[in-house]
Amino acid sequence: MATLAMDQAPSAELPRSPRFTDKTHPIAKLLFVAILVGGLAFAGWSIVVDTREAGEQLALGVFAFLGLALVIALGFEFVNGFHDTANAVATVIYTNSMPAQLAVIWSGFFNFLGVMTSSGAVAYAIVTLLPVDLILNVGSVGGFAMIFALLLAAVLWNLATWYVGLPNSSSHALIGSVLGVGFANQLILSGSRGGTAGVDWSQATKVFSALFWSPLMGFACALLLIVVMRVALSKRKTLFRAPEGDAPPPHGIRALLIGTCTAVSFFHGSNDGQKGMGLIMLILIGCAPTAYALNRTLPTSATAAFVQTSHAATAVFDARSGSATLTPAQARTTLTDALQHRKAEGTKVYAALEALSQSLTEQVASYGSLSKVPARASSNIRNDMYLVLDTSKLATKKPEGFKPEELKALKAYQDGLESGTRFIPLWVKIVVALALGLGTMIGWKRIVVTVGEKIGKQHMTYGMGAAAEIVAAATIMGADHLGVPVSTTHILSSGVAGASVGSGAGLQARTIRNMALAWLMTLPAAMLLSGGLYWLMLTGIRLFGIH
Repeated sequence: MATLAMDQAPSAELPRSPRFTDKTHPIAKLLFVAILVGGLAFAGWSIVVDTREAGEQLALGVFAFLGLALVIALGFEFVNGFHDTANAVATVIYTNSMPAQLAVIWSGFFNFLGVMTSSGAVAYAIVTLLPVDLILNVGSVGGFAMIFALLLAAVLWNLATWYVGLPNSSSHALIGSVLGVGFANQLILSGSRGGTAGVDWSQATKVFSALFWSPLMGFACALLLIVVMRVALSKRKTLFRAPEGDAPPPHGIRALLIGTCTAVSFFHGSNDGQKGMGLIMLILIGCAPTAYALNRTLPTSATAAFVQTSHAATAVFDARSGSATLTPAQARTTLTDALQHRKAEGTKVYAALEALSQSLTEQVASYGSLSKVPARASSNIRNDMYLVLDTSKLATKKPEGFKPEELKALKAYQDGLESGTRFIPLWVKIVVALALGLGTMIGWKRIVVTVGEKIGKQHMTYGMGAAAEIVAAATIMGADHLGVPVSTTHILSSGVAGASVGSGAGLQARTIRNMALAWLMTLPAAMLLSGGLYWLMLTGIRLFGIH
């Protein structure tokens, strides 16, 4: 295996692709604008339809505010598209497998498909990082200030790193922004809540682990894969050669590279596309709770199943509640405190779970289905479902205290609570997919040049491109299955580095150093930026007396 060699300046062997000088066709520009405007119009029309069907009339000011919030949230996904997805097309462009313009359109389309088929698990993994106060009072002025601050911070940091051509992670920036506003909230409210209304550090640790290990896995796995390929496919020497001029690779190799680009684009959409969805849902719940606080699309038949699983779970809670009895109001306070302190144990917590579950069952059964819950009760039922769901999950993190049949009953109950509250409307998926796909087609050149020219010392070979993208696609697919957010940028750029080392090409020290610096700086920078913006917004709210 080749040793790691680094230079301090980019190699002269890496000429910039002449395809980058191609100008966008005027018709393509018109089509881009038409899709952009059409997507925003579709989002507005969908909100009007949903609120009317739920019997909710939005005031013009509320609708305008909701529109602004959605534009910012979709702006994050748009920037995510041209910042992160550029990694997926770098390999096919630099191996001459696809022309640059076709590659970004191709990648944008499969990003779209990836978003449309996503489960939503990653979306709510991001949401669970937020303070309990925000999730329960998302419609408050402070709640909106928090969402605006974290989205603006993530977008600003992404734009700054894109401008200098660094393959920074949009996922890393968003999670840092979420933690920043949570930590700022914790400091601001420390006097009244003992510093507990901030970051869920247990969930944050899980996310940190994924972000930390994914680039290391990308490097090691790509290095190992390219070495195995060189041994197993030693007779296929063409696979390990760099392109000659602008000549495309042989058909089989070209199909392989386009296939791996397609897989990375698809799985990037399925993972990264979800990261703004959960925040968009919080915005919708805050502005139009009647239409979006509960999943009103569930069939009436689901109510009977929910009531049945609720009775079974309530029996489990009752067996652990001792003689304690609480009113629903007392139960809400107890469960909120349990989530803030991340401790769901003791008879009082189980008594609270029992009381609130009984209250939920009675209410849902009396209405007949979630679609019939009146406007005045939507937010309260959604909050009660959230409290019971997350506290029961926290309580079952140590399953040794439960019998197998009890865990099965609680899991069925939790699934019912999730289907009632943690949902993504189809139109939200469509507009996020459009934002991510359109973003892929704008501003991709800076990141593509870095990945294609400034990581390895020599021109990317067909095998290097394939190894990096196979590893990236497999890692993101695994993260989707586990419901954790990972960085396409970190995985693929580190995969390119690993494949370069495994091929004996060596690395350019300046780029690797800058990428490592961006990786280390993104989290604290995004936290400081979002926390500062949140504090400024709250200060402005108090000065102007906004409620």
